[in-house]
Amino acid sequence: MATLSDLLDYLITDVDGVFLFSPNSSFYEQVAGNDAETRVVVVAPQNAVEAESYVELPLEFKNVRDRIRFGIEGAMDRGLVAEGDDLACSVAIFDGDPDSVVRVRVDEAMRSGLYDLFTHSRAEPGVIRDVFEVAIELGKKGQKGKPVGALFVVGDAGKVMNKSRPLSYNPFEKSHVHVGDPIVNVMLKEFSRLDGAFIISDSGKIVSAYRYLEPSAEGVDIPKGLGARHMAGGAITRDTNATAIVLSESDGLVRAFKGGQLILEIDPEDY
Repeated sequence: MATLSDLLDYLITDVDGVFLFSPNSSFYEQVAGNDAETRVVVVAPQNAVEAESYVELPLEFKNVRDRIRFGIEGAMDRGLVAEGDDLACSVAIFDGDPDSVVRVRVDEAMRSGLYDLFTHSRAEPGVIRDVFEVAIELGKKGQKGKPVGALFVVGDAGKVMNKSRPLSYNPFEKSHVHVGDPIVNVMLKEFSRLDGAFIISDSGKIVSAYRYLEPSAEGVDIPKGLGARHMAGGAITRDTNATAIVLSESDGLVRAFKGGQLILEIDPEDY
């Protein structure tokens, strides 16, 4: 009968890399100094331990599987790991210090597009993150307790404005406010109950609200059951270099479109 030691040995024996998710300094130094031949990759919001191999984590990812997949996808993109590598991932499932080790084999199928969304979009990664946080918060709480849908078009604002028209007065026309500011986020949540898309610049400036997007929907393929808001989001990203983040009023999911394709679908309750 296998002992507990045998099980732990299996999880860490002959791995090609060790992934540490938000480690403290002493834990990182202990692991990194233990085996110089095994690559140690830190995945965290900030590289506080000054790790040589580091992947920035833009969202909290309470869902541990999504957290690990994002870290591995980022490491694949940077050439730190390759298909077939076996990794030991140290994560905290409960609050606090790392409490679990997960063994994962790298597979090309793990490329979900999530890492690409944050690192290769025209808009700054922090802007994408801030818009996601607004959409996720809306998905969790709705507008005054009721489900709400919303469409945020981020980046390439000039072209997006040229392919859209106003539905009403633009409350941001003469302002210089940016997404991420707590007061501005409250305003975005309040305006989300009205029709139209929010247009946000590469740097996060709120360019407009209440915009009716007018790109051609021809050739845009979205999953069955998704409506006009998703179609408009997909189409505008095909015709411009923008990213669209859509909160569905019907099922409460947050979806992201880039290059005319659906590249991400998440449940706000997992974040």
